[in-house]
Amino acid sequence: MSTEILYDEIPSLDLNDFRKGDAQTKQSFVEKLGEAYNNIGFVAIKNHGLSDLLTKNLYDSVQQFFKQPADLKHKYEEAGLFGQRGYVSKGKEKAKGRNTGDLKEFYHVGQPNDPKKEYPDNIWPSEVNGFKEYTLEAFLTLEKAGVDMLKAIAIYLGLEENYFDDKVQGGNSILRAIHYFPIENPEEIPDDAVRAAEHGDINLITLLMGASADGLQVLRKDGKWIPITALPDQIVVNVGDMMARLTNNKLKSTIHRVVNPPKDKMKTSRFSIPFFMHPISGMDLTCLDNCVDGQNPKQYDDMSAGQFLDQRLAEIGLKK
Repeated sequence: MSTEILYDEIPSLDLNDFRKGDAQTKQSFVEKLGEAYNNIGFVAIKNHGLSDLLTKNLYDSVQQFFKQPADLKHKYEEAGLFGQRGYVSKGKEKAKGRNTGDLKEFYHVGQPNDPKKEYPDNIWPSEVNGFKEYTLEAFLTLEKAGVDMLKAIAIYLGLEENYFDDKVQGGNSILRAIHYFPIENPEEIPDDAVRAAEHGDINLITLLMGASADGLQVLRKDGKWIPITALPDQIVVNVGDMMARLTNNKLKSTIHRVVNPPKDKMKTSRFSIPFFMHPISGMDLTCLDNCVDGQNPKQYDDMSAGQFLDQRLAEIGLKK
């Protein structure tokens, strides 16, 4: 895993300060988190719950899946699910506003606790030992960390601490295992093709464990792209588009990208596993009253999380 992190750019916080700290320590965490999201839009978090062993086992099983022959991987791709479960093949997804697909393939695992049967069932590759076990454990661990991060965000926004709880309980969250595949013949890909073009995430917040290689960059307020990598004991958490809508851009969705590797590493893979924390489809994303005033008039139309997700899936090429 990459081991570099820019401490002068990305604040590092301990989630246990919020989970177990006294009132002053907890409030300090909230204030530092809000400052980070107003400035750079990303924060590094330790004591998130993922163990080193789980992370290693998860990455090993993910890499084993993506090493399988293409025809086997395609067994787990179902067009009618619009990329929301199972395998999504190379170049299918594109960033909003672009025509060229990203240089990646990925696998989606969704909510395992779905008593209303609102979401599609998960699809499991039988050829990869441990894939189901490790992805589900990581899903539930990151979901738990995400709930606590949202509690801190709620306090920062002047809401009740538990404001998000019933909105993300059983939510439409997704664990995405991504393979940025080797670029064997650079001359054969479109000139503007990149591993992941600049974009904001769709969801409320994204929790990202360390990737297998560098490449992630975030767009700073001054227009400069800076590299972001997480230490082995940290995850990186950023704001998504749904949170931006809800807060009327008080918390801005952070624009980021994954750039192509240098020439000497073109033929190498990059693996990354973000957890996209979504609410239930019925969550109202209408801008919060306390985020709208004369200085910051309402910037978004009212819609539910489900409606917004459908809109964005069409914009990125996964849904017609």
